[in-house]
Amino acid sequence: MSMLMRQERGLFPELLDLLDAPLAATRTQGQGIRFEDYMHGDRYVLRAELPGIEPEDIEIDVNNGVLTVHAERRIEEKERHRTEFRYGSFTRSIVLPPTADEKDVEAVYDKGVLEISLKLAAPEEKSRRIPVHAKKAVQAKAQTGKQTGKR
Repeated sequence: MSMLMRQERGLFPELLDLLDAPLAATRTQGQGIRFEDYMHGDRYVLRAELPGIEPEDIEIDVNNGVLTVHAERRIEEKERHRTEFRYGSFTRSIVLPPTADEKDVEAVYDKGVLEISLKLAAPEEKSRRIPVHAKKAVQAKAQTGKQTGKR
């Protein structure tokens, strides 16, 4: 069983908090929302950490191959002595795989994790093989065409 305990830090306990604050800001606040992704069958799955956010406070948009998640955590009106929670709006955009079907998107929120899945279409064959002929064969074919009057 895990238990949180406050430890006495000497004469200047707040000094350590002040020194840690700038470093804490660079850890994950730059991203706002942390994602992970993976394939599950023919679906591309994105999972986002959004603890403490209500499903009605989450917006998901898909446009031109980019998925954007916007969420908002509102401040509860309570008298506090200290808070390390982040409040406000969080937005993050992710570029989707090129074969993602933007019309087949599903989203489920459970226990602080938003899971978004999109169907991936089979990749289209965009290249084709070009046969390479020997120079003599190409010249002979051209000569045959001239002799019969074909161009």
